[in-house]
Amino acid sequence: MISAQNVKNTSYAILGLGRSGLSAAAALKAGGAKILCLDDNINNLKKAEELGFTCTIPDKLNWNEIDVLLVSPGVPHHYPKPHIVVSAAIENGVAIDNDIGLFFRSIGSADWIKFDSIPKIIAVTGSNGKSTTSALIHHILRCEGRPSQLAGNIGKGVFDLEPLTDGETIILELSSYQTEVANSITPDIAVFTNFTPDHLERHGGIGGYYAAKKRLFISGCPDRSVIGVDEFEGQLLAQEIADHSHDDRVIRVSSSKKITNIGWSVFANKGFLSEYRRGKQVASLDLRKCTALQGSHNHQNACAAYAAVRSLGLGPRSIEKALESFNGLSHRSQLVTEIGGVVFINDSKATNVDSAMKALATFSKVRWICGGEQKEEDISRLNNALTNVKKAYVIGANTEKFSSQISCEFENCNTMDIAVQKAFRDAQAGDTVLLAPAAASFDQYGSFEERGQAFEHEIKKLV
Repeated sequence: MISAQNVKNTSYAILGLGRSGLSAAAALKAGGAKILCLDDNINNLKKAEELGFTCTIPDKLNWNEIDVLLVSPGVPHHYPKPHIVVSAAIENGVAIDNDIGLFFRSIGSADWIKFDSIPKIIAVTGSNGKSTTSALIHHILRCEGRPSQLAGNIGKGVFDLEPLTDGETIILELSSYQTEVANSITPDIAVFTNFTPDHLERHGGIGGYYAAKKRLFISGCPDRSVIGVDEFEGQLLAQEIADHSHDDRVIRVSSSKKITNIGWSVFANKGFLSEYRRGKQVASLDLRKCTALQGSHNHQNACAAYAAVRSLGLGPRSIEKALESFNGLSHRSQLVTEIGGVVFINDSKATNVDSAMKALATFSKVRWICGGEQKEEDISRLNNALTNVKKAYVIGANTEKFSSQISCEFENCNTMDIAVQKAFRDAQAGDTVLLAPAAASFDQYGSFEERGQAFEHEIKKLV
């Protein structure tokens, strides 16, 4: 565990006692802060009390005695409506932060004088591919024998990291919920994978969502920014932070086009990754050998991870070997098994339309398991990606709404067990049964991981 620094005798109210909230509470306690804990869930309050923290309710808060309100990622900060405790903090002029901001302020303490080689922090954000890109960076560094840890929106909370060591690299996956609130956010390298509509209600529209992502680069002022430019927002961000077209503080990344005439770039084309600097190619890697990185979306992730570790001085050949040995992440285009020539792929993490479209474009002869809690009211954009779909098997609490918006053959199955059984019933050798829901899981499951596990459980029954 890492202790919070420079917080002694400071009073914190912590709103939200999930993983990050409890982790921050322990770090603040270790740093000598005064803490009050709040949560709308009584079970979370009981758990915090069992761990020795003092809990209270909003009505009993004396804002004159609170210096900082620390909010967890799931707590609405601005839109669609601030949590009542957040509103009260704003009315009383109390500073608002989260565990990410507290972490960045803590690591810049005087303790860093002891390091011969100062630890580096890589922060990864974007709409899709954050987890895979973060895990790829971590994997490459480990293959190179470099100490590294992975935290944030993946793995563990930032304060659950082990104390930093000399020359270590910390990789943080950061969601828009985390970047929008953090008061201090200063990574050495920042990565923007891509940008597609997501969490729009939470951010008050697409402009607010973009602003939340942009804070990592504008407020953080990283030494190097790796920017995916396959969408307009990425192009705009790269243009906004670069002083000129050959500013190598910005590395532009693409999986849809060649970039050969602008500063420093990394792009994928026809299965090969190319690195260019000032108009000259300096490296080329064969991504076709990377079995866990199929599809243009994973090529985009590979390019972003490659650019990040190149910024740390790693060589192209060692990076290529590491990419080839990467096994992928659970629930992200994960090969589950093959039965009688039918392949089963778990991409439960495809919780929005764009991530599902990318998964659908990766595989041919698809038996598509989809549906759930829609993030967008209109999902008809999916119809542009259904060329490879032989039939859809729709699950979720509102299957009729989902199926009414897709233009391929479908069957409303409602539950995962029925969908897997019917998809396998219809499948022929060479088909792919793909779970890529294009929707959140909360109508039937506690998380996308739980949904993916249910998919795998039903497949085992087939065997």
